[in-house]
Amino acid sequence: MSTSMRVMELVRFGAADTAFAARELPRPTPGPGQVLVRVLATSVNPLDLQTRRGDYRDQVALPTVIGNDVSGVVVETGPGADDFQPGDEVWYLAPIFAGQGTYAEYHVVDQALAARKPARLSHVEAAGLALVGVTVWEALVERAAVRVGERVLVHGGAGGVGSAAIQLAGALGAEVVTTARSKDHEFVKGLGADIAIDFSTGDYVPQVRALGGVDVVLDTVGGDTLTRSPEVLADRGRVVSLVDIPEPQNLLAAWGVNATYHFVFASPGRAKLEALGRLVDRGELRPMIGAVLPLADIAEAHTLLEGGSTGEGRRRPRGKIAIAVHPLDQQPHGTGASARKS
Repeated sequence: MSTSMRVMELVRFGAADTAFAARELPRPTPGPGQVLVRVLATSVNPLDLQTRRGDYRDQVALPTVIGNDVSGVVVETGPGADDFQPGDEVWYLAPIFAGQGTYAEYHVVDQALAARKPARLSHVEAAGLALVGVTVWEALVERAAVRVGERVLVHGGAGGVGSAAIQLAGALGAEVVTTARSKDHEFVKGLGADIAIDFSTGDYVPQVRALGGVDVVLDTVGGDTLTRSPEVLADRGRVVSLVDIPEPQNLLAAWGVNATYHFVFASPGRAKLEALGRLVDRGELRPMIGAVLPLADIAEAHTLLEGGSTGEGRRRPRGKIAIAVHPLDQQPHGTGASARKS
């Protein structure tokens, strides 16, 4: 095995087309309780865009390798790492802002954070689900404690997080309302959304209130969502936000409905991955992969996720943008949306 590895390193904060450089770095060595994973796939998330822009520059020293999703194969184990053997297929969410990221051919992780990859998923699918899956699990199960028969409003249902949240809320027995552009309504209803509202053609609040309101709001879009959520919440409703919101917002109306607000920054863990894997095995959750790009095109992947167009005229796809780090087993197995390899 080579002692070096290829990475896409973040060398400067700012625009995607100047932020990254291809580098050869020493291949990491697993320490006690750790495993070395050959990264077959990773993905791009809004957190990566924020990191690249410099939103977290106090926590990120340049140059560095970013990225948090991994699906791959264990190639080496450290002392005391007995949960896995070389050749095991694993997936995980890497610790955020702690150690090397996942835009790399190899990655070291504490074995307690990794889980065996669900057999129904290809590596690109598993990589596309790790961070968003853990995030929506924390949001809807651990924080909002969604119950059977409740109504959940998922903002941004056609996105990577929203598409997973619609499915998880449905699996929990909730009625799902989501906001999405009209061109995406068939897509989100195919995921299990009961009602889709076009946020681009009118105010979503009166439409949600006409339904009788909701018990839970999942905010994936930011803006004035926190301020307006009490307008659609039932008494003792819950709001879960996944978005950094630097501007002050007036939450006075939240007292009128006894609202509870939660703010989620996902934390890795095997138990959450195993719970998600059981939903995958039962056919209740499938990753939605809108595009697959090679590691060398990480800047293009960032541009697509930001909603820009590439030199080939491609625009942001529905669902997740996955990154094929190695060519092994990269096409989806048919459980997610069709992916186009670049």
